[in-house]
Amino acid sequence: MSETSLARRAWTLFEPISAIVYFAPEVRESYAAAGLRGGWMGYFASRSAPMGAASGEVVTAVFHNFQPAMVRRAIPDAWTFSSPARVLEARLAIADAALRRLWGDATEGQEVQEAAELALEVAAMLRGDGRPLFAGHAGLEVPTSAHLALWHACTLLREHRFDGHVTALTVHDVDGLAALLMAVAAGKSVDAQTLRSFRGWTEEEWTGGHERLRRRGLLDEAGALTAQGRDVHSAVEEATDRLAVGPWEQLEEARRGRLFELLADLAARLEGPGGLVYPNPIGVGRPV
Repeated sequence: MSETSLARRAWTLFEPISAIVYFAPEVRESYAAAGLRGGWMGYFASRSAPMGAASGEVVTAVFHNFQPAMVRRAIPDAWTFSSPARVLEARLAIADAALRRLWGDATEGQEVQEAAELALEVAAMLRGDGRPLFAGHAGLEVPTSAHLALWHACTLLREHRFDGHVTALTVHDVDGLAALLMAVAAGKSVDAQTLRSFRGWTEEEWTGGHERLRRRGLLDEAGALTAQGRDVHSAVEEATDRLAVGPWEQLEEARRGRLFELLADLAARLEGPGGLVYPNPIGVGRPV
């Protein structure tokens, strides 16, 4: 398996397990009980909480592709209503409830225990330099329950990859709005209107972003990637995979294959009512 396909396949397997906390119906009630107001406040506060009570400017920079005013409507106000510790406790409760509901009896099974042990082994190989979201999550205690330990390990892998993706975008001078426009043009996202609204950009800002990419020669008049745009998009994706593949290459092949097998089955069980939907605005794809 090539470097790119290895890292890419791993991503499709751990990403759905980590991302269940953004789709579960338990989200609103759990964050409201923690003092937060509204779904977006819950999202921004819960994902950034491992970094402490970060400012809106920091969260905007680290999350990369949300309209800054959208972030500022939630952060730092979230920290006047709640605290990082309370929010993290609520997020873990969401993961617990959602996984138990969707995995059923398998939650306490040997397969989840085995997957947790292997995923934590991979996560232990990750380095935090230049990766603020990952570093914050890496400082959290590993949950004692196997299903939550697995969710934690998948979240470490997810945020490590995301931080690397932001690095790759930055190296190629692709800002957050441009990244969204190029994802739509590459056919790797939901429709433009849904994605624009989900990330908080106005129609005027979206049009302006398209015009800037057109002047750079990355998009054509219709919003499709040009040859140069395809090159930049491919370079970003390849760099993202290259920055994420190291631990997967280090894991012994048979153990890696077993982890992939376990994660594929568990991730597939998360699709459906009260779970994951495809396609979706955060770019989680079906496990392969």
